[in-house]
Amino acid sequence: MNLYAQQASNIRRTWALVFGFLVVVIAVGYAISWYYGDPMILIIAVIIAVGTNFYAYWSSDKLVLSLNHARPASREEFFDFYTVTENLAITAGLPKPKLYVIDDLAPNAFATGRDESHAVVCATTGLLQMMSRVELEGVIGHELSHIKNRDILLMTVAVVLAGFVAIVANIFLRMSFFGGGRSNDRGNDNAIFMILAIVGIILAPIAAKLIELAVSRRREFLADASGALLTRYPEGLASALGKLGSYTAPMKSANLATAHLFINDPFGEKSSSPSSRGSSGFSSWIERLFSTHPPIQDRIKALLASQA
Repeated sequence: MNLYAQQASNIRRTWALVFGFLVVVIAVGYAISWYYGDPMILIIAVIIAVGTNFYAYWSSDKLVLSLNHARPASREEFFDFYTVTENLAITAGLPKPKLYVIDDLAPNAFATGRDESHAVVCATTGLLQMMSRVELEGVIGHELSHIKNRDILLMTVAVVLAGFVAIVANIFLRMSFFGGGRSNDRGNDNAIFMILAIVGIILAPIAAKLIELAVSRRREFLADASGALLTRYPEGLASALGKLGSYTAPMKSANLATAHLFINDPFGEKSSSPSSRGSSGFSSWIERLFSTHPPIQDRIKALLASQA
């Protein structure tokens, strides 16, 4: 798939995610309004769903930066960060994104924003201290590829929408536990509908999270390959990934809602741990299913194989 086809695919996926979110929230709102016999709840759910989608498009990047305690990076303090990003942005034909840093020893980075003109690249101070300039070019090339491929809107919007579905589901479950629903004048019909509603609301945030994770894992491989093409030096990113994988401590501000945005799992690399190596096939499959990132070693192999 070429770059333009990939960009178009990401736009379609974003619209599908937004539409799916609207359907889920309206369905949840209908279930709640039916249970409490109050149609106003459904109207409120529709208003909230539409408002959340607007917020996800215009301001989700600000939410992501706030959740990770990021601050603007000055050229004077982070000269290499600035110059590497400027040079690679010119090479990629992109406007220079805004630069932010997170004061954290754990090396990591991510890109966010709604489009090329409103993009942000954020790195931890640990990454900027650990990487050589060639390795930093590999990391920045990876993040600029997320911007060029239009991954950032899809992955950033997923933060808000998946999180909101989980919040709505939690609220409804708490309300149902405390009771207060319509009288059980329809006997088993009410009970069956209530069970189906609760099951659906439990599964909705899980499904949203799995979609978010699957999108992230697939995009990481593509951004690795695109970043290697941008820098013309896959070994730089491969070496950077090796350093990222060797640092197993989690970030101080690690957050489940934004973990899929980072170049590496902010909760620490687990693929090389003894427990992971000795796990059964089924447990390994489960671990990969709920992992925000593909294993570092798989990514390094893919990069080096492109040079063979």
